[in-house]
Parts: sequence; C-alpha cells; structure tokens
Amino acid sequence: MPDFRREEESPVVETKKDARSEETKTSPRDRRRFPRPPKVGGEESQAPSILKPLLFSTHDLEPETQFAAWQAYVAPLVDTRLPDNAPRETGFVADHTAWNLGGMLIVEQSAPAHSYMRSQAKVKADLIDHWHVSVLRSGRTWTEVDGYVSEGEPGKVELRSLGHPFRGRSTDAETLSLFLPRALLSDAPAAVEIKNNTALSGTFTRLLIEYLDSIVANLPNFVATDLPHVVQTVRGIIWAGAAASAAQSADTEHHSTLALMERVRRFVERNLAASDLTVEQICRELGMSRTRLYQIFEQDGGVHHYIQRRRLLSAHAALSDPSNRQQILDIAYAVGFSSAAHFSRAFSKEFGYSPREARNLISQPYLGRPFPLSQDDEGAHSFEEWLRTLGHSR
Repeated sequence: MPDFRREEESPVVETKKDARSEETKTSPRDRRRFPRPPKVGGEESQAPSILKPLLFSTHDLEPETQFAAWQAYVAPLVDTRLPDNAPRETGFVADHTAWNLGGMLIVEQSAPAHSYMRSQAKVKADLIDHWHVSVLRSGRTWTEVDGYVSEGEPGKVELRSLGHPFRGRSTDAETLSLFLPRALLSDAPAAVEIKNNTALSGTFTRLLIEYLDSIVANLPNFVATDLPHVVQTVRGIIWAGAAASAAQSADTEHHSTLALMERVRRFVERNLAASDLTVEQICRELGMSRTRLYQIFEQDGGVHHYIQRRRLLSAHAALSDPSNRQQILDIAYAVGFSSAAHFSRAFSKEFGYSPREARNLISQPYLGRPFPLSQDDEGAHSFEEWLRTLGHSR
C-alpha cells in the first residue's frame, strides 16, 4: 500500500494566506468585491477562527507511488487514470486542500493531466449525491454525461450532479470546487432550473467567481457566525447564475432531459417523508407522463427504486448522527416508511447491515462539524467522511 500523506495546516500555508490577506488590505486593485459578511451590530467579532484545512499532497512521496496515493485519496468521488503512455515513475505531483463550512465543502486542487470517471456502479455503491460546482483557475476539462460534453475553462462555472454517472479528462489544472448537499439547492425558485453537467457564464457567473475568491482569501479568518451567511449567499448567486444562463441559451433535448430529471429529484427531496409520494403524484405535479418518468430514471433502477434509495440514505444519515436520539422506528416513519419490517429489510439489502448496526457502528466523534474537535485530533476526520456527512452536520 502507498504511504498516504495527510498533513495538518503548515506554517507555509499560513504564510501564503497571510500574504494574500495583506495584499487584499493594501492593494486597491486586488480588493475583493465581496467583503466578509457584516457582524451583528456592525462590529467585528473577537471570536477565534474555527476553520482548519484538511491538506493532502503527493510532493513528499516517491514518484512511482504518487499517482496511486492520489487515486486512493479521490476514490470516494471518482476513479482516475493517467493519460495513455504516461509512466507512473515520472511522478504525479498534486495538492488538495479542503475546508468544511458545515453546509458546504470548499476544495482547492492542483493536479497534472489525468482522466476521471464516476461510474453507475460507484453512484449506486456510495452515499454521496451532492452537487459539484467547479471553477478552473488554469487548464481545461472535458466532461461527458449521457453523450453530452461540457467543456470547462477559466471564466466558467460548471455544475455537476454526483448522483449521476460522468466521465472526462483534464489537462494540468488548478481548480476551485464546491460540494453542496442536494437539499441546499432543492428548494430553488420555480423559475430556476438547476441543470446537470452545465457550464454557467455571464455576469452572475463572474460575480460568483469573485465571491468565491473572496471566501478563499478569508477562510482562515471566518468565525462560526459567518458560515451560514456564506453558504446562503453562494446558493443565491448560483440560483441567479442558473436562471440567467437558462434565459440566454436555447435548450437542447439532452439538457431538457437533465433539467426534467433534476425537477423530479428536487420534488422527491422536498416530499421524501410524505406517505403519498407516488409516481402518480409526481406526474400530476410536474405535468409529465408515466412513460417519460420511467425513461429518465431507467439508469437509476426505476423511479420507485430511486425514491426508496433516497429515503434509505436519509435514514442512514440520521442513524449515523450521534446527536440524533430518535428511535429507529421513528426515523423510519420520518423518511416515509410505513412498516418497520419493510424498512429493516430494505435497509439491510441496501447497505449490508441492519439499522441497529448502523447506529452502533458510530463510535467516534461526529465528523460532519466544520472543524476538528481539537488541534491534536488528527484521525477524527477525513475528506471522505466530510463528503459523506455533508449536509447533516449539527
């Protein structure tokens, strides 16, 4: 097995961030358009910063082991491959810095050229069904979903669902990514269509990029009361950018299918606990035929399977949260199951262990909070755990 190196925050990183912050203060040309959210009463809080980065780098590994280490680190998201004829012994120098804001993950990544795939098998096997928002600082990407290729380049913002298979390739690139829980965008205004595998452009996209730059520059300085404001502002700008892009571009049949699928996903998410969430209700509320609904969810094993899986994932998240003291039966009812026996059978079939075992498996501190329990608590969190618990933090 390769020696995976995960570092805590280093003085070098702090120096870079401090220098960046100093430039922002002293240079009018570099001043960000969006300052930190104002404090209550207009006064700066004296509370210390709570955000600590999760750092991963292959720099100090032997060149022949670097790519294997990178593959393992990003495996919860995608399977990666080197370009054809690229020997592993030449090395793969990559960096990955993640910040957990509780309701959103921010990742800065630098990596050489590679290809990536999130297969249907991976989508079905894990619990990660978030939105991935990607901004390229340098380089280019090409990502294919159901035969449609979205090209990423600096100045664009790409939205992609981790609940749907995709594959692509990247040149040497520096990327800023957001991971947002599906529920965060599920209550978008009726006029906003959040489309999978789409690239946003225009004024609101530029504003979003500027705001994200501002967030990154201030990450070491944020206090707890800043985080909800940051997450909600990001959501609002994404909504505005999605609405503007939809109005400016003619929709293709492919994008219409993806947009319709996202409308169904949002409707299911909002009505997950309803006992009358049926195919008939979805068709009636969204104005579509049963045939069309079955067609777009064929890859997910059918719409019934999709609804049940979303309910099971919601129940799993509740059972995995030590702060949730509900009885298992109450959790089952809360996510839309009407029979304890049916819930137990379905849960065991989906995850390979019972609901009671899922609750008993959680023996370490909760991993979804936006900061580690202490400076020395190195083993209490990981990027994979942050992904799995995103959107379910206390």
